Amino acid sequence: MTVHLVKLCVGPQSVDELAERQKFRWRTEKEIYHVTRMIPKRAEEIVGQGSIYWIMKGVIQVRQRILEIEPFRDQDGIRRCKLLFDRKLVPVRPQPRRAFQGWRYLSTEDAPEDLDLQGSEAEFPPKLRAELIELCLI
Repeated sequence: MTVHLVKLCVGPQSVDELAERQKFRWRTEKEIYHVTRMIPKRAEEIVGQGSIYWIMKGVIQVRQRILEIEPFRDQDGIRRCKLLFDRKLVPVRPQPRRAFQGWRYLSTEDAPEDLDLQGSEAEFPPKLRAELIELCLI
């Protein structure tokens, strides 16, 4: 069974900002990742098939497939976990979420569906897209 993670996107205020930060990381490190303190116990249900769903401004807006989960110890000997992501950011149907610390598991049934944007819809800024979806216009 596939399981996903959901996490607050701290720093970037938009999908475009997240994309720019990740492009920079890819150019400098050839990896896109996030380091977290907790190691998912359900890693085998996530790796290769699950995604991380990013919450921005209280709304799940985009997801990325999780390619690897690598536990390690930092320079102070503290256990950490590196979540390695696919480069592609996939817009999803906006879904409100309250703030929380860390990450949470997200079942496939509860995950927002991908947006299949066609033509000019793909060019809409995420905020406008969310408003149009809420009004059932796209």
